[in-house]
Amino acid sequence: MKIVGYCDPLHVAPGGTVRFMVSSEHQMYQADLVRLVHGDNSPQGPGLKVPMVESDISGKYTGRTQVIRSGSSVQIPWAEPLGQLDSFTVTAWIFPTTPTKGQQAIVTQGLEGPKSAGYGLFVGAGGDLVATVGNGAGGRKTAAAVTPVAEHQWVFAAMTYDAASRELEVHQVPVRAWPVECGRGYGSTRVSGVRPAVGAPVVVAAAVELREGESLLTHEHFNGKIDAPRVYDRVLSGDEIVGIARGHDGLGIHGLVAAWDFSKDINTDCVTDVGPHGLHGRVVQMPTRGVTGHNHAGHETDFRLAPEEYGAIYFHDDDLEDAGWDVDFELTVPAGLRSGVYAAWVRSGEDEDYITFFVRPADDAAPADIAVLMSTVSYVTYANFRDIDGGFAAWDPTRVPHADPGLNPESHSFLRANGLPGLYDFHSDGSGAALCSWLRPILNMRPTYRYRVWGAPARFPADLYLIDWLEARGFTYDVITDHDVHAQGADFLKRHRVVLTGSHPEYWTTPMIEAMDAYVNDGGRLMYLGGNGFYGVAGIAPTRPHVVEVRRWGAPWPFEHLPAERVLATTAEPGGTWRNRGRPPNGLTGLGSSCAGFDMGAPYIRQPESHDPRAAFIFEGIAADELIGDIPSLVVKHGAAGYEMDRMDFGLGTPPHTLLLASSQGHSDKFVGLADEQLWYTRGIDGKVPSSPPTPGEFHPFVRADMTYFETCNGGGVFSVGSIAWRSCLSYNDYENTVSRVTANVLTRFALAEPLADPPSATAS
Repeated sequence: MKIVGYCDPLHVAPGGTVRFMVSSEHQMYQADLVRLVHGDNSPQGPGLKVPMVESDISGKYTGRTQVIRSGSSVQIPWAEPLGQLDSFTVTAWIFPTTPTKGQQAIVTQGLEGPKSAGYGLFVGAGGDLVATVGNGAGGRKTAAAVTPVAEHQWVFAAMTYDAASRELEVHQVPVRAWPVECGRGYGSTRVSGVRPAVGAPVVVAAAVELREGESLLTHEHFNGKIDAPRVYDRVLSGDEIVGIARGHDGLGIHGLVAAWDFSKDINTDCVTDVGPHGLHGRVVQMPTRGVTGHNHAGHETDFRLAPEEYGAIYFHDDDLEDAGWDVDFELTVPAGLRSGVYAAWVRSGEDEDYITFFVRPADDAAPADIAVLMSTVSYVTYANFRDIDGGFAAWDPTRVPHADPGLNPESHSFLRANGLPGLYDFHSDGSGAALCSWLRPILNMRPTYRYRVWGAPARFPADLYLIDWLEARGFTYDVITDHDVHAQGADFLKRHRVVLTGSHPEYWTTPMIEAMDAYVNDGGRLMYLGGNGFYGVAGIAPTRPHVVEVRRWGAPWPFEHLPAERVLATTAEPGGTWRNRGRPPNGLTGLGSSCAGFDMGAPYIRQPESHDPRAAFIFEGIAADELIGDIPSLVVKHGAAGYEMDRMDFGLGTPPHTLLLASSQGHSDKFVGLADEQLWYTRGIDGKVPSSPPTPGEFHPFVRADMTYFETCNGGGVFSVGSIAWRSCLSYNDYENTVSRVTANVLTRFALAEPLADPPSATAS
């Protein structure tokens, strides 16, 4: 990755400004604005289409290397009470997750260099608890507890410094009364006079490496949870320290200077001091909040119901909200620029990057009848998705027969060096990520990106198949994003007669779901042209729209968050899936997720209801017995139904007047039903015993994609295909094929002002 960048914001209207941040090892590089139409450069498709657009950003720029500095912390600005400490005590509950990874800070103030003044409480390189002080002249002195802290166990940590005796002590008390070999640790040493550094902030979960203006560059980041850090202006006795560890809250103890309560303001970046001086701070680089503290009793699993038991923050050394790179150039989007998908194309020699962003129509512009909804919440969720790294999907050819392990070596090398976990990745301590931001390079949001597990595009680059098809077929359209819908609601959608989804619109926020539901119920037309959509619950931080949160449980995901940590900190609502929230997507789209597999796709077979007069417009030009999508696919090799697929189910809310138009059949046994579709031990279902060898698709009758259609009141309607692979067939045979024909038939009718037929129940009444 000799040239790489990102932008902010990810979506913009004409008149708005996009900032571009670039890191380049080249002395000079060229930048131009391009419109992204088709990214897949497979010889079986129409090829790369990225027409140049005249703009003010075109030109040569001086290259410079910009680095990723990950690691979260809490930072409290210096205030006079923090500098008036002769004798003092620092305490905190800690839950270390990588205690032997290297020295990790718990609470520090000062200590920027070997001779700097200040103090720090650390987990040492060997897992022991270490207290460090410096007087600004004679170097640092340390005291270490004799018993290493235990991994994934709460322990009460404290350091004291007595100015009169010059005694530095460190204490650790486990949350439970363990046997003596795991019991209280203690260490002490004598040091010369010390006082906290004047002007130095207090930092939790990191130590200051150096200062750049008003910014702090931190290192020695802590992995794990920290709860209730406090500072006192005297030496607490051993009995007082044990008393706090055994249940005393410590707030009423004489000498309290600051007591930071992480259970407050969970959905913000604010940190509240409940001590006497109000020394408030902020979280930096997006640690995880809304997690259980040292005193969690297990009676409640929701921080809203027992906030006093959620006083911890989970810090990681690879947390990153904002890469913080300097801006290299900006684009103020001209008023006449058409809505679409764009990128700053930066390049030097053979090295290049496409920094993607989206331009919605201006508020005062006449909207197009057709809107393409780009799945930006899902794109951020899948940011830098490493497919088969970390054991998510093994290289077992029986599972992933079309995988290409050699794809994107530079990208994956960059990710291994810099972390940048997305929401399908694990942090360095093995915990599953819950938060991600677009303020970082997102390598899989390039038009040419191909996933190793498929050897083909997925998500953003695959969504360009639809953009290319619309262009080739001459449809006029606007591009909008999930973030637009989240911020502006149903009225924003109602500007358009028909909305087309992405191929994998998986993650939806509550405002997005409610906006789409209102749009459809008020006569909007929805074309759900994907699979595994409207599935996962996501949150967007109210004051930080670049931050997306997902808390995983109850679905076939690479990990689950702990049962007591499944409520979104950003929005204070349950995570998981919309089905487990009691709002399965069937009622909105007619379909819900049912199965997935990494094998060749299959065509759809028309069902009797496809011949209902209500569906006649959908199949114009299609023979009665013709298979739909029995053609090559740019993603699943052959067939329009594949990858992840959806089915109708009246028991899950599919509207009763929904027409089942077609279903796929004949999928291989590499496809499996999703976890939330199966109960008990059954390998088959309903008493079926698979034959030996099994017949393809025999394992589960839910292994299929359904195509459905239903009308809504006020002249609206919903057409759904239930397959991620659908749009990867659109361009076959110069856009003349059954998938293209069906899509064009529905879109042409949905884009007309004439209302669709009323639902049968409405007609009957």
